[in-house]
Amino acid sequence: MALSDLGILGSTPVVKNNSSLTTTDPTDVFEFKITDASNINLSLTNISAGDDADIALFRDANNNGVLDSFDRNVGLFSARALNQDDAINFKTSSGTFFAEVSRFASSSGDVSYDLALSATKPSGTIPVSDSSSNLLPKEFIIDNLLAVGNVTRTGNVSNTNTTDVYSFSLARLERVDIRLDGLSSDADIRVIRDSNNNRIVDAGEVIASSSRGGITPEQLVVDGRGDYFLQVTEFTGSTNYNVNFNSTIIPT
Repeated sequence: MALSDLGILGSTPVVKNNSSLTTTDPTDVFEFKITDASNINLSLTNISAGDDADIALFRDANNNGVLDSFDRNVGLFSARALNQDDAINFKTSSGTFFAEVSRFASSSGDVSYDLALSATKPSGTIPVSDSSSNLLPKEFIIDNLLAVGNVTRTGNVSNTNTTDVYSFSLARLERVDIRLDGLSSDADIRVIRDSNNNRIVDAGEVIASSSRGGITPEQLVVDGRGDYFLQVTEFTGSTNYNVNFNSTIIPT
């Protein structure tokens, strides 16, 4: 097991690209600390084709600086099939944590992956952008809306899953109206265009957002050819949601 100490994790993402897991060393562990209540964001992407890797998050519950069986009694896990992106987004108090990336046994040979980690302000912070995840895993892929038509997805955000991320694309003369409703607690949305394809939300890449108070539906409009990410983010408390992508052609 390879162990890396990342020190104090903050809002600037820590990126570990082109990492690898082998049959003889199938697990990487990244230790880090957060000094205040935060949203911990983990994004596991670019897993090698035909392979699988998963991610888990544990607190150093007995404060001994070692990821041991006691710590493993409670954890958060993302174990999506094949080489799909994995993500964990967790609102928590200060402490020492371990992010563990594991090679799935059925993978062939070495498994390569990219990992990004950040700790943003806790959900409920104003402005909302301070607590939004600045990582862009493709958790839910919709592809080109012109091809698939109008789409509705359901989900849930909470303290143990503060953010869901959807990827979609638009054609040159296409517009999409995005509506978030069905809320029982406050949640918000924003759209990101990852101009440099680094899977990080950089300055100037948030192109639209909606953060109304309470359970009022959120709504925004995006147009123009390109690839986009939609983030659905908890503000206060657990809530189910519906997110609707209503695509139309812009008249010329």
